[in-house]
Amino acid sequence: MLTAVAVLLVLQLVGEVFVRLTQLPVPGALVGLLLLFAGLVWRGRLPAALRDTAKHVLQHLMLLFIPAVAGIMLHFDRIAAEWLPFLLACILGTAITIVVTALTLSWMLKRQNRGQS
Repeated sequence: MLTAVAVLLVLQLVGEVFVRLTQLPVPGALVGLLLLFAGLVWRGRLPAALRDTAKHVLQHLMLLFIPAVAGIMLHFDRIAAEWLPFLLACILGTAITIVVTALTLSWMLKRQNRGQS
């Protein structure tokens, strides 16, 4: 499990460094996740240690939202003043996430079915 956590942290660090060097307007953690995804696709399977680590992280996922909620409360006056763009961003972001997740799942299921045939 410690190895999997180290791999995740190294990928996040690589993503952060890449974003700083290229000055891309995306979070470094996102680049790290894309690197993880590419590595898993290239490898063709999910290592057991990474699966177990992900399971533990997902069990405590709600704890990871505490800083975001605290940030919202810190900037509540600004959000109240600009509630419409904030609401639209939340709705559009959620809709885009649902569509991308559905398309990704569909692609992965088709890929899995081709592998079993």
